[in-house]
Amino acid sequence: MQTNPRLNIRQVSWSNPVGADLRRAQQAELDARFGGPDHEPGPPPSGADCAVFLVAYDKGSGQPVGCGGLRLMDGTTAEIKRLYVLPYTRGSGVASSILAALEAEAFRQGITRIKAEAGSAQPDGRNFYQNSGFEPIPNFGPYIGIKHSSCYAKTINAHSAAQTAMA
Repeated sequence: MQTNPRLNIRQVSWSNPVGADLRRAQQAELDARFGGPDHEPGPPPSGADCAVFLVAYDKGSGQPVGCGGLRLMDGTTAEIKRLYVLPYTRGSGVASSILAALEAEAFRQGITRIKAEAGSAQPDGRNFYQNSGFEPIPNFGPYIGIKHSSCYAKTINAHSAAQTAMA
């Protein structure tokens, strides 16, 4: 789903070098925010457990500006992983466009619920999920008992995916 006329959002493999570079940039930023690399409980996402991985490119420059993926939790639930946009593009709708594309793909794959997590050093992430229609939920999976984690969920259907695209 192309929701932003300034972007090309493409599905790529987990091993795609552009996606890998964006994920490394995200992890470096999180390492700096959290003061070290020990900020993600549980196993990191991989090509084996991600149902979809997207990269957003600026149409004008052709440069990659963000990414995001969905890790399957069960047959109808996925977790957003590695949603990231380059700092200079923040506030321009890139993250919302990637989220809308992830929701549309989730709906296409029969996923009816998406979960997300943001840590204490990610107030922007917490605000983003809440402003995108996600509801706070008790911590799930590897985040149970982690005090710095805030978890969210959203029911996905044709209407919700369209609403995110319009936001």
